[in-house]
Amino acid sequence: MKSSLKTFEEYFSQSVEVRMQHYEKAGRLQHVMLSHQFSIKLMEELFDIADHIKGMTRKPNGIEFLKSLLSHKKAMLYFTQPSTRTFLSFLTACQMVGMDTGEVRDPSLSSEYKGESQEDGVRVFSSYFDLIIMRDPKPGFCEYMAYLLDNTGRSVPIMNGGSGKDQHPTQALLDLYTIHRSFQHKGGISKKRYAFVGDLLRGRAVRSSVMLLSQYKDVEMDFVAPSSFQIAEDLEDILRSQNIKIRKTDDLGSVLSDVDCVYMTRLQDEYDLSGESNLIDYSQFSLTTDNVNQMKSDAIILHPLPRRHEISTEVDADPRAMYWRQLRNGVYIRAALLLYVFNVAHRLKDY
Repeated sequence: MKSSLKTFEEYFSQSVEVRMQHYEKAGRLQHVMLSHQFSIKLMEELFDIADHIKGMTRKPNGIEFLKSLLSHKKAMLYFTQPSTRTFLSFLTACQMVGMDTGEVRDPSLSSEYKGESQEDGVRVFSSYFDLIIMRDPKPGFCEYMAYLLDNTGRSVPIMNGGSGKDQHPTQALLDLYTIHRSFQHKGGISKKRYAFVGDLLRGRAVRSSVMLLSQYKDVEMDFVAPSSFQIAEDLEDILRSQNIKIRKTDDLGSVLSDVDCVYMTRLQDEYDLSGESNLIDYSQFSLTTDNVNQMKSDAIILHPLPRRHEISTEVDADPRAMYWRQLRNGVYIRAALLLYVFNVAHRLKDY
């Protein structure tokens, strides 16, 4: 490594605004790292691309055309943190637009077992693949790798598929896409009231989605959680600085009848230090058919999945339950992101 390169600690001592300058090339996204990167204008462009992709997948000739768009590209899925939904969603998105893929899901089966550093491993992948999609338990690792590759002569796009407890930008993007489609004939995303329920302190999906929602006009947010799992102070400070009207409570019933969207989450007990999740009566932060009946008839229910007991399976049949549609939308919006990053989305007009 060149001595002029910043160390991990030095790199993250810089502000988000400074770091984000590294993630564009010729005025376009090069790396997908942070939810901060998606402006409303860019999201609307990606939503439109995803809509086109969704329509094309319903026709055999549309499917074949999509597969031709990136058939000359290859993607590495480097998922060193357990994942099923995000991994398969990205894999399906790559296949949808014709990309060949490779994968590493167990570092013990790679050269890391022989003592190779993760940094060297990712640099190897950059020689074989045109894109690296990463999910790693260490906060900021994939962001640092994007910086490192850019400054060591082998830059390929890197997409953050979930980084520690801090960021999950493509989950936030698919959440907003689902909200967009749900409310597109009901006034849009703005001027709505959103409730986030459960483990809000450690849930990276909530953190990323809240950052995107905060860009919209006149949104209100309710944070429903045990006091020990309420949103982080820095996130609350950001929202208040943007004059977002927020409320914090541990009483789910007090908000259900007033909100337009309920975003449920599970306990993130994989991050427990001493079994603190066992001290929570999580039934108070769950949806059943009884309390769902308190909601508006046109409200929606989201969940990043996997779920445990925080949404009764009986709620699945309710027309307000959008989490399975949310899951499917993840494939379309990630495929849209692939076409955008490689600057071929304009070819959809040729279909």
